[in-house]
Amino acid sequence: MLEVCDGFLLTGGRPNVHPEEYGEAATAAHGEFDRARDAITLPLVRACAQRGQPFFGICRGFQEVNVAMGGTLYPEIRDLPGRQNHRMPPDGTLEEKFALRHVVTLTDGGVFHRLFGAREVMTNTLHGQGIKTVGQDIVVDGHAPDGTPEAIYIKDAPGFTLSVQWHPEWDAANDPVSRPLFEAFGDAVRAWAGCKRKSPLQRSA
Repeated sequence: MLEVCDGFLLTGGRPNVHPEEYGEAATAAHGEFDRARDAITLPLVRACAQRGQPFFGICRGFQEVNVAMGGTLYPEIRDLPGRQNHRMPPDGTLEEKFALRHVVTLTDGGVFHRLFGAREVMTNTLHGQGIKTVGQDIVVDGHAPDGTPEAIYIKDAPGFTLSVQWHPEWDAANDPVSRPLFEAFGDAVRAWAGCKRKSPLQRSA
């Protein structure tokens, strides 16, 4: 996969990362699992981070990146004191379910601040789990108002490693927060593809 693809979009999904991947026992609160996806994505994230090959994590993908780097997850953050319910509304149209619901505050001068040109952005929210302990070299660069991590990247990784807890794929062409994320990811993938097409001598130049 690393040789065939130039970059990887780690999508959201209903099944969650199995808690055995971060040393905890499964409970009913952890929901459904997809062990086949765990077996592919977790080592893939580590390999991409080392090689500098770009990936972009969304929702479950965001959580996979944290787990791949040694972090852990809360099974249900709405049950934690002081946390809001980040889950998708059970009723309404798709437009209503993916509507912007809370602010994400970004680190002053951080990667996401520079990308968006703003310290605060509005996002949707459709997730039940969230980061509990941060993985090695994971930088939390944005938080929801209740303190839930919403934007991360891998420190000192040579390639694109941005991941977000919300769903920027919804109305991505028009949303002013989504569009810069996909544009930056696309630029990174094209740069990687261009590097692959060069000869070994050119790559070392």
